[in-house]
Amino acid sequence: MDSAMLIEIYGYIGSALVVISMLMPSIIKLRVVNTVGSIISGSYALLIHSFPLALMNGCLIAINLYNLYKLLKTKQTYDLVEATSIDSYIGYFLNHYKQDIQTYFPGFEATADLDRAYVVCCEGTPAGLLLGKDLGNGTIGMVLDYSTPAYRDCSVGAFAYEQLKAKGVKKLQTAHKVAEAHAAYLTKMGFVNENGVFVKNL
Repeated sequence: MDSAMLIEIYGYIGSALVVISMLMPSIIKLRVVNTVGSIISGSYALLIHSFPLALMNGCLIAINLYNLYKLLKTKQTYDLVEATSIDSYIGYFLNHYKQDIQTYFPGFEATADLDRAYVVCCEGTPAGLLLGKDLGNGTIGMVLDYSTPAYRDCSVGAFAYEQLKAKGVKKLQTAHKVAEAHAAYLTKMGFVNENGVFVKNL
């Protein structure tokens, strides 16, 4: 394979990353992937002496870095709202995110025996929902531990677990088998897999 072909492939990789970034639900991931794609596309443009394209990618890199700085500098402010049951708003939330919820919690159904419901809000905007059952001795059996796509950076879960600890909850454990994607999240958040049940002591 000659150098011209390698340079062409390099350019395609950069373009592909820019396009893929537009599909990212998380704004931070979008900015990061778009920046990488723009760096590759910009260097490709310099290699083929396309200076207008290189200038455009340089501007995109600067814009992405500026917005990433603002996003990372601004600390998210969360609130934990406790519900006594699965009320009409939670029903609306579950219906609105039904398809995405099924991706991480296949077969999930909201049942009447779920007596623990917590909504995490970010400046009034719903960012996450935790549903479960009180198993006694300060333990909650989690049936749903869901973050909306825009807030899927682990901060929602970390805040919820800290607030639940302050409310006297001592342990969280999954009530059902979890999908592989959610299992990776739970491991990252400090849960331990005990024979298929993920457990976290608060």
